[in-house]
Amino acid sequence: MMKLKKTSTTLFIVTLLLGLPCAVQAYTVNTVEIVNAGNAASETITVWGGGLEGADVHAGVYRFDKTAGTGEGKLWDNGLVTGFCTELSETVPTITSKYSVMPLEDGPVPTSFLGGPMGEAKADYVRELWGRFYDSSWASEGPFTWKQNSQASAFASAIWEIVYEDLPAISAKWDVTVDSTAGSRGFASEWVDADLANGWLHTLDGTGPKADLRVFSFNGSQDYIAQVPEPATIVLLGIGGAFGLFGRKRNVA
Repeated sequence: MMKLKKTSTTLFIVTLLLGLPCAVQAYTVNTVEIVNAGNAASETITVWGGGLEGADVHAGVYRFDKTAGTGEGKLWDNGLVTGFCTELSETVPTITSKYSVMPLEDGPVPTSFLGGPMGEAKADYVRELWGRFYDSSWASEGPFTWKQNSQASAFASAIWEIVYEDLPAISAKWDVTVDSTAGSRGFASEWVDADLANGWLHTLDGTGPKADLRVFSFNGSQDYIAQVPEPATIVLLGIGGAFGLFGRKRNVA
């Protein structure tokens, strides 16, 4: 019985390994083709940052109509896809555009206002912010309550605070109403629930759940942060677990 079990496990791993080159090839180019489809929960706030000075922007959930995808872009079904803006200086895609699907830490692009992508440390804060406080009702069909609109705009403001400000020594130093970064970088906002946004930011300590996020990036339109659908995340984690199991069994043998 033990021999049969080991044989079955070996056959499973061999099958997985044989299929891996095809999977890697299929996921080499990661894109989604999307066009703006309006806003979900959101409201207009005034921001300074990312090349804007006292500009009114839509802060909250953006909707997109997805019509095609390659590689990781296929993790999202065609149809309605939602996300949050992470690039203030450009506008929404008014025609169907082919976006690159990138690791969160590699966005936004271009990076002229940041001197580079956000990096792993900021990306981890965004993942934890999303994992702790994102509410899927903000991305529903609506109509939305005043509270939902206010919460979604506060969440967007918190994302921009993380992306555009220099990292503070402690999370309690974040403040979405104050530009704390010298020079042209930094972020500040008005007409937003700052108490809520700052309260969320001040709880980020690295111990909370972290969402599986990607950046949709296109040169000429805004970049967006989108969450990988949960079933896809489970599959990706399962593949990693299978390799870990294989490694442990080899060590035992």
